[in-house]
Amino acid sequence: MEAYCVKCKEKKEMKGAKEVTMKNGKKAMTGTCESCGTKMFKIGGK
Repeated sequence: MEAYCVKCKEKKEMKGAKEVTMKNGKKAMTGTCESCGTKMFKIGGK
């Protein structure tokens, strides 16, 4: 899964990605950046 890393300021591969459901019912992916270890979050569809 690829997502935008705020610290690296570019799209990177997400390590340890897992699917979560937000309060509004939408799906999202959360994980950590491969290079710097910063938390990453990508909002998906319904």
